[in-house]
Amino acid sequence: MNDETNKIRNFAILAHIDHGKSTLADRMLEITQTVEKRKMKDQILDGMDIERERGITIKLQPVTMDYKGYQLNLIDTPGHVDFSYEVSRSLAAVETAVLLVDSTQGIQAQTLANLYLALEQDLTIIPVVNKIDLPAANVPKTKAEIMRLLGCKEEEILSASGKTGEGVADILERVIAEGVPPTLSTAPTARALIFDSKYDEYKGVVAFIRVFDGEIKKGDHIHLLATKAKSEVLDIGVFKPAYLSTGSLKSGSIGYVVTGFKQVGECRVGDTLVSGPDREKASALEGYKEVKPMVFAGVFPREGNDLQDLRDAMEKLKLNDAALSFEPERSDALGVGFRCGFLGLLHLEIFQERLRREYGLDLIVTVPSVAYRVYKKNNTDEIVRTPQRLPDPSEIESVEEPWVTLDIITPQEYIGNIMSLAQDKRGVYNNTEYISAGSEEARAILHYVMPLAAILTDFYDKLKSVSAGYASINYDYLDYRPADVVKLDILVAEEPVESLATIVYRDEAFRQGKEIVEILKNTLPRQMFVLKLQAAVGGKVVAAERIAAMRKDVTAKLYGGDVSRKRKLLEKQKKGKKKMMATGKGSVDIPSDTFVKILKR
Repeated sequence: MNDETNKIRNFAILAHIDHGKSTLADRMLEITQTVEKRKMKDQILDGMDIERERGITIKLQPVTMDYKGYQLNLIDTPGHVDFSYEVSRSLAAVETAVLLVDSTQGIQAQTLANLYLALEQDLTIIPVVNKIDLPAANVPKTKAEIMRLLGCKEEEILSASGKTGEGVADILERVIAEGVPPTLSTAPTARALIFDSKYDEYKGVVAFIRVFDGEIKKGDHIHLLATKAKSEVLDIGVFKPAYLSTGSLKSGSIGYVVTGFKQVGECRVGDTLVSGPDREKASALEGYKEVKPMVFAGVFPREGNDLQDLRDAMEKLKLNDAALSFEPERSDALGVGFRCGFLGLLHLEIFQERLRREYGLDLIVTVPSVAYRVYKKNNTDEIVRTPQRLPDPSEIESVEEPWVTLDIITPQEYIGNIMSLAQDKRGVYNNTEYISAGSEEARAILHYVMPLAAILTDFYDKLKSVSAGYASINYDYLDYRPADVVKLDILVAEEPVESLATIVYRDEAFRQGKEIVEILKNTLPRQMFVLKLQAAVGGKVVAAERIAAMRKDVTAKLYGGDVSRKRKLLEKQKKGKKKMMATGKGSVDIPSDTFVKILKR
């Protein structure tokens, strides 16, 4: 092994959401003087406005730091369950993982999930207890949980505070001392893994790469193995965290390549980039498994002429967000749009927000659903992602829905509440494990299997309510199982509203229908005619409400005189209303915030 690569360490920070990854990364950038003091700001690696506002990391973000003669390449990863695919991509590019645990909260569900991802990749784990400066910090208890989980000794666990900077230098020292240096290869054919990419207005497609073999230089001809695309390296360099051109990247390094591709689809995340002789014959590096979208929703432009803009914006977002999938869809009510696949509701919400902010698009998003497998009586089966595609009940033999394995981490005193919530949501209990037993604040992991559709709507919010905010969850796709489901249609003014149709369990159709019509009753503006709101299953109305018509006081201009004058005007108004009811119902515009309220009911 060459001495030069001994000076490189590639590491990622793993943690549950809000355990202080980005703040710790800020301190590392300060200690290594990667960012000048005057340019320093909180959460400097969270580049998007949404990330800063919500205090969450959505995108992985690499940065190169120079410290005591070593080159340290850090990847800051997200913590939310919806963005775990970002974490798995970061781990494919590094050899070491810093496992960060908040001393006030202990081990949470995503801490475990991310740890398992790192162990699968056989990475070196450096455990760190964070936020030790807080009054509520319970360092001994958190260390005991980590020791129980990793089987390590207490002296192997570092203590730090991302806020004050205490102990952060020790983490860097430990990464240098215990982190495994990348293996050097001087092969003539250079190979690099694309672990992320983004579209830059001025540079075109920029690929984020980890070089495994050889050296890639500016001006080299490059070849992508999966898409067969060819181009030239226009610029190459490292993240500081802005682009810093270095002219070349050697084996073991992490950096960026300005590819010169104009077509967004040519540069896929997970692809292998090769350059040098015999590049046509090179074998692909092991990427990461293709991510499976779990939640599907229709996305339509409010203005029909925005369709091309929406397509372009989604192409650019897909480059930056590998878990997004979409295909064209046509709806009678909403026109032409796309059926998009997401990893969860937060992913959908962030996607919507990014399209609105970054591309100025006004969208209608339909109620999310999961993908059902429908077996028909003619011995065929199909995957149904929208309620509109569900075949007629007379054609259906059976329907199956996706199930997930669900881990819930909670303090002991909330186990009863959580179990009854999981039971209401059709969860099947497996077993309970204790992470920290014996103490007053013992915490447990509850293992369940549950239909994905049950988690989709309000499970997370209700879980936080019944556990006073302490419980956390992580879930993984398991398999398809039989389900008794029906299509619930919502009719406004006796016209079905396609975008509000949902697939629900037969025994919940009445309750959900009632909830939706009540939300509509409270949010829809009154019209000049009586507005009927109905929820129906196969033509049978299961719940109904009505919004009274607007009333104009036609007698306001009368004063004095005989009462018959007043009655005459009211009779005339009554006839007009009757005529209006007979001639038609008129169209009703449903405001976008109504859709959001129904999603979050």
